[in-house]
Amino acid sequence: MYVDTVNKIGDTAAVRRKRPERYHHGDLRLALVEGAMRLLQVQSAAELSLRAVARLAGVSPNAPYRHFESKDALLAAVAEEGFRRLAAATAAASGPPRTRLGRMGVAYVRFATENPRLYGLMFGPVLREWERFEGLVAAANASFEVLVDAVANATGENRKVASSEAVLAWSAVHGYAMLAIDGFLGGCRAEKLPKPEELVRIVTGR
Repeated sequence: MYVDTVNKIGDTAAVRRKRPERYHHGDLRLALVEGAMRLLQVQSAAELSLRAVARLAGVSPNAPYRHFESKDALLAAVAEEGFRRLAAATAAASGPPRTRLGRMGVAYVRFATENPRLYGLMFGPVLREWERFEGLVAAANASFEVLVDAVANATGENRKVASSEAVLAWSAVHGYAMLAIDGFLGGCRAEKLPKPEELVRIVTGR
């Protein structure tokens, strides 16, 4: 089964030949994180193993432990990168404040639905005790602050109020994204599904 998975995402033999170069440049940690993200395209976080990631990176089974003490530590690094990418995707939305907030909702849903297993790792039950991983906590908070800033600009509220309203907007887009990922929106009886950009009207009053 593992061989079939590797064949789907790349020839590990070619990667293995680059092993000395990876060590020379000191990018093994990055290679492991990227390898784990590639594996998440074809399997769940629960199925992912350090051994599989090591093989994909072309290193020995023990090599990942130079950077990650456990599978959870690696998954935390992957989730951390996921939050960075989510923050970048939403921050890239443009337009007048209220329009931009709506477009951020679209970007959020698109990120989630295009990366369902990564998104599931970021918000699912696989990772426990987040406080152990400072980088993950910081990245998640930074991603939320992008939304808080946008809500404050769109509503004119102070940051305390904007933070509360941001949770409402976040709940709407997160719920919409999860329904889409799980395939429930296709069977919705509503005559017309709301567009992702309309999900933020709960905080903008539109």
